Amino acid sequence: MCVVCGCASPDPHHPHGHEHGHDTRHGHAHTHEHGHAHHDHAHEYATQPVGSVGAEHVAVNPATGDLHYGAGSARVSVPGMSQARAIKIEEDVLGANNRIAAQNRAHFASHGVVAYNLVSSPGSGKTTLLCATIEALKQRAPGRAVAVIEGDQQTSHDADRIRATGAPAIQINTGKGCHLDAPMVAEAFGRLDLHDHAHGHDHHHADEAGSHEPGARPPEAGRAPLGGRAAVTGSPGGPILFIENVGNLVCPALWDLGEAAKIAILSVTEGEDKPLKYPDMFAAARLMVLNKTDLLPHLDFDVAQCIDYARRVNPGIEVLLVSAKSGAGMDAWLDWLLQGPEDTATPSPTEAALRQRIAELEAKLAAAGLQG
Repeated sequence: MCVVCGCASPDPHHPHGHEHGHDTRHGHAHTHEHGHAHHDHAHEYATQPVGSVGAEHVAVNPATGDLHYGAGSARVSVPGMSQARAIKIEEDVLGANNRIAAQNRAHFASHGVVAYNLVSSPGSGKTTLLCATIEALKQRAPGRAVAVIEGDQQTSHDADRIRATGAPAIQINTGKGCHLDAPMVAEAFGRLDLHDHAHGHDHHHADEAGSHEPGARPPEAGRAPLGGRAAVTGSPGGPILFIENVGNLVCPALWDLGEAAKIAILSVTEGEDKPLKYPDMFAAARLMVLNKTDLLPHLDFDVAQCIDYARRVNPGIEVLLVSAKSGAGMDAWLDWLLQGPEDTATPSPTEAALRQRIAELEAKLAAAGLQG
């Protein structure tokens, strides 16, 4: 997973430039207690050596020969790295990220900003849904301040699409990195004037998340020149910050950005079993949006089965059916966004899960005599 294979960096000035390959061969450690479908079949596997050096933690299904490389105490396999070492690295990296995520969360709250972290696989329709949402909010909540932080490995295509709606956006290019992290979001938020909108004063953020220095407002709203900020206009009513994460159903699951809620967007073209294949993502989300529902008549997609799978992973997950193209479900989607999470004072599922995961890691390190 990216926590231990090298693409993650808690340093906001350190680009994600390490070689790594992210696919279903290795996944993030699980961050919750819900019973995943693949956990239901754990009795079919037996932990045993499989011939690879250092692969004693791999579980093998004796009937089929299927391999489960997440069966060790670290729940991940990294060539040449012990399970104890993987646990220690994960604890250190996530701890550094979470400290900045907590600063982000407090910073958003101090400016009355509600932040949503949109996560999905590539091609789920996140950006199209965001553009339709921004246009719909102009009618539903005129004057409501909205801004977007876009995450992609390369290009500013998505941010340019957002800016075309009139909403400000900051593009984050992660290079070889497969997800956004809290320092990246802190830096991008410092270039948006949501805080100026909320408090009515000009300032920008220094490198440390949450700090302020006097500064001048950039002349062009919606686009930030190098070293500048993107301006936001609107009236009081709780600014909304959308963070569109890098398209990836694995890596962003474990990374808290300081958001009020993770929203998992699943296109009906992807298959109803995605919540079982990528359980960490759906376990971390408060809401699952089934997108592109206008295509349902042309697909063999079982909506009820998909919802059942999602709730096996996360019994409390909310579900909305939406089509950005036809507009179906948009009113319910806007209701959810404008109402906000029920209790933002309570840690989000992501934050609570990360706290639990770090506690588990600390316990395993202590048991192995490696802590301190």
